Amino acid sequence: MQIEVVHITDDELYEAFQRLVPQLTNNNPPPTREDLIALIQEPGTTLLLARSDNGHIIGALSLIVYRVPTGIRSIIEDVVVDISARGKGAGEALMLYAIDLARQKGARNISLTSNPARVAANKLYLKMGFVKRETNAYQMKL
Repeated sequence: MQIEVVHITDDELYEAFQRLVPQLTNNNPPPTREDLIALIQEPGTTLLLARSDNGHIIGALSLIVYRVPTGIRSIIEDVVVDISARGKGAGEALMLYAIDLARQKGARNISLTSNPARVAANKLYLKMGFVKRETNAYQMKL
């Protein structure tokens, strides 16, 4: 398995996200090619891919690192591993790469959220040392 940073949008990437995003959520459609281009060009965002030994894209993760008045923050979003590859270490490998990258960029912690229904993902995050925060999470639809 290999983890890599995405630098270009091509048909393979687009097709992978058409397959992966519906496995992550039914609340949002998969990204368009333009969405993927914009994501890759976003200065604070790093898109990571997991590839199987035969080179197929089997997972993805977005790491966002940004500066606020109180320091450098980071958040992990949209972690997804193809159903055919789950339980084989791709999610953990993506997370470890993202953690190391956030540390290199000066972040002192990483936040993430996960739907409680994603039982295996939540177990992975706890196993890796993430702690459930006691906080009020708010959202406003725009």
